[in-house]
Amino acid sequence: MSNEKTIKSALISVFSKEGLEPIVKELDKQGVTIYSTGGTEKFINDLGIKVVPVEDVTSYPSILGGRVKTLHPKVFGGILNRQNHDGDIAELAEYNIPQIDVVIVDLYPFEKTVASGASEQDIIEKIDIGGISLIRAAAKNYADVICVSSVDDYAEFLALISENNGSISEENRKRFAGKAFNVSSHYDTAIFNYFNKNHDEAALKISETKGKVLRYGENPHQRGFFFGNFDEIFTKLHGKELSYNNLLDVDAAVNLILEFKNDAPTFAILKHNNACGLAQRDTLHQAYIDALAGDPVSAFGGVLISNTEIDLATAEEIHGLFCEVVIAPSYAADALEILKGKKNRIILTLHDIEMPKMNVRSCLNGVLLQDRNNVTDTIEGLKNVTNTNPTESELNDLIFASKICKHTKSNTIVLTKNNQLLAAGTGQTSRVDALEQAIHKAQTFKFDLNGAAMASDAFFPFPDCVEIAKNAGITAVIQPGGSIKDQLSIDYCNENGVAMVMTGTRHFKH
Repeated sequence: MSNEKTIKSALISVFSKEGLEPIVKELDKQGVTIYSTGGTEKFINDLGIKVVPVEDVTSYPSILGGRVKTLHPKVFGGILNRQNHDGDIAELAEYNIPQIDVVIVDLYPFEKTVASGASEQDIIEKIDIGGISLIRAAAKNYADVICVSSVDDYAEFLALISENNGSISEENRKRFAGKAFNVSSHYDTAIFNYFNKNHDEAALKISETKGKVLRYGENPHQRGFFFGNFDEIFTKLHGKELSYNNLLDVDAAVNLILEFKNDAPTFAILKHNNACGLAQRDTLHQAYIDALAGDPVSAFGGVLISNTEIDLATAEEIHGLFCEVVIAPSYAADALEILKGKKNRIILTLHDIEMPKMNVRSCLNGVLLQDRNNVTDTIEGLKNVTNTNPTESELNDLIFASKICKHTKSNTIVLTKNNQLLAAGTGQTSRVDALEQAIHKAQTFKFDLNGAAMASDAFFPFPDCVEIAKNAGITAVIQPGGSIKDQLSIDYCNENGVAMVMTGTRHFKH
């Protein structure tokens, strides 16, 4: 069998007709017999090009409202026969089955239909049966057939047949088969995940077809890739390409700022996935100034994010800082021009989106999957456990601290006052170390801890943390509780006039 194969017949059955016309005209020009169905057949007829209805081959009409059109031995026999197999060729002749050399399919848009909020019935009708079967059959038999499985491949296929007068190499047929199985596996994954949206089956199926090669991974000697629809979440307005580490910090920034989505102007500065500055004020300009004050050293090279439009005054302040990425829901025109003043600064507009409901990460020779942490502590959900109750301002600071704590690496302690992050102890091996780190950092930047609030991501197994906090001037504490020794911390707070509330919800972030 020759490596090259010249197309003499084609079966075309597509949802999207965009880009199909030049292919049909080129096939007709080359004398290729074209078979088709339904709307595609009408489209070709309207071009004035001869087309053979599949019904003429199968002697069966399209039935069941179009659910069954191509599912017939005369169609699949024409695709799956082995042209170097004498028995197969004899059976084609015996049963009057036409040879099919190319299959062009574009599947029903299942994912787009789901995303549109269509009814269950409409979604079910967009599960392609005949098309997916044609793709699998043609791709399996790439030795004799070329499969064009998506509108995305129309242009490349047209170039191949135009340049080579309809002759396709086995290398290209096999490459198109790989594309076809990518399409079919992704399609089936989307369908399964729709039916398993409540995760009744303990099964994980992930399929991303929009992959991007990054400059490198965490370090230059590591390869890096991003698979996902970045443009669904952001519009990139300016700057260099995002790196692997940029993307991790951007992810952390977005998850954090969503805690303050509908709040007063809030600005956060992140470094290595943790907030090093965060403040909420009447104006975004002041929120940025106070966020930067939280740790102006760590802010260098950080990721900046706002929950509201960045105005000119804020942009002028930001412009004086070297930062990797700036993110906001929108920008004033004059502010954007200022921010574009640094050639490499990445500027992103954050769309109004919901983040995925599940978190996935690699682990050993497999993956871990968990529900997204959707619990945000509220004042209404707090339990006062000490004789001293927090004041209204302390309650606000406790909730503010808790939101930051939830998005900071464990073990962590977060210190806040007047809706400003004073300092955080991040990723420490003991809670005491995290607290002492936070206190030292706050004092380094000359913050007054008297009257400050403290949040812990997990319970205190001993009263040492509340004692250290009290000695530093902290007057209110929020923690989940749940230790068998909770009472020791409660007793210390009662003896020393510290207010403590418990949430009942741990916020580990490993």
